[in-house]
Amino acid sequence: MSVADLLAAARERLAGAPTEALGELVVPRRVLGMPRAARIVPRGEAWHLGALLLTADRLLATGEIVRAREEVRRGFAAESQRARAELAAAARRGGFPEGTTVHIGWTVLDPDAVDRDEASGPLSLLAGTPSIRWSPGGGRVPLDRYLDERVELLRHPPAGAG
Repeated sequence: MSVADLLAAARERLAGAPTEALGELVVPRRVLGMPRAARIVPRGEAWHLGALLLTADRLLATGEIVRAREEVRRGFAAESQRARAELAAAARRGGFPEGTTVHIGWTVLDPDAVDRDEASGPLSLLAGTPSIRWSPGGGRVPLDRYLDERVELLRHPPAGAG
């Protein structure tokens, strides 16, 4: 079965399942030498399937995930915390409602490349079977099994999840 066929079947099973927002970080030009605040602008929505984001017509590799929130002045123990807070505020400035989960830094994958035995992000053929590396240090698993598991988790989250 081709990757496109697997994705089409997943889309059918995901009809009505919740999606999450896609965004893109936009850093505006300076005005009169003064920097302006970055914002994350809406770029659609997708079903979040672990290492993958599936839209109505594309397949993406997951990047960073932030939750939109108002900018608040506070001290941070680590620079990474400050950077995450800045991204959350940028999502809010970009128009996302408070608390909205936003995916940024995602990359577009080429499912057809995998069928041609070329890798595309975490996807590749392994012994002729479309497979996914679900984490940078993880092994490869067949894409059909991965999608089955992730679709089921999205449609029927375990008790207490969310």
